[in-house]
Amino acid sequence: MKKICVFCGSSMGFDPVYKEKAKELGQVLADRQCELLYGAGSVGLMKTIADVMLENHCKVTGTITQHLMNMHVGHEGIDEMIVVQSMAERKKVLEDMADGFIVMPGGIGTLDEFFEVYVLSQLRVFDKPVALFNVNGYYDGIVQFIDHIAKEGFMRKEHAENLIVSDDPKDLLDKMEHFQPADVTKWVVEIKEQVRERKTENGKLKTEN
Repeated sequence: MKKICVFCGSSMGFDPVYKEKAKELGQVLADRQCELLYGAGSVGLMKTIADVMLENHCKVTGTITQHLMNMHVGHEGIDEMIVVQSMAERKKVLEDMADGFIVMPGGIGTLDEFFEVYVLSQLRVFDKPVALFNVNGYYDGIVQFIDHIAKEGFMRKEHAENLIVSDDPKDLLDKMEHFQPADVTKWVVEIKEQVRERKTENGKLKTEN
C-alpha cells in the first residue's frame, strides 16, 4: 500500500494540534516511503502535509479543478498536478489512483470525500481501506453516529466496524496494511430475505382483511 490519498481541510483549524498532527502523519507516510495523493491545495492542512512529504523527497500528486486553479490555490511545488473540470471528476481520479484513504479533520468538502469513499468501500466497489485520523477527538461524533446507524438497523455491524479510526498515525497505517473488507454477499442475501418476508407478511394481512 504505497499510494495514500489524504482528505483534509483547506484551513488550519483553531487548535495548533491539527497542524502538528498533519506534520506527524506526513512524516510517518514518508518514513514508509508512501506517495501522497491529495486535493493539490497550497493552503491549510493540505499544504502542511504536502510540504512534509516534499521535504522527504516523496512523490506528491495533486488533483484540482480548473475553477480552484483559477483562484490560485494550487500547490506549485508538487510533483504532478492533475487539473479536472468538476469536483466529481476530482474525487474519481483520487479514488482510482489511491491504495487507501486517510481522512484528516476538515470541513464539509472533506466530509463529502469521506462519505463517498466509505460508501464505495461498503459496497465493495473497491477493497481499499478508509481511515479517520481522529485528531483531538474531531470525529468522535461521526463515529458515534455510525454506531447508532448500525444499532438502528440501517447499516451492517461489520460495515461500521470496518471503518478504521485512530489518533495515532503509525497505528492508523498498521491497521490499513492489515485491512480486510467486509463480505457483502451475506448482507445482500439477508436484505433480499427481509424483503421477501415483508411481502409475505403483507400478503397475509391482505388475506385476513
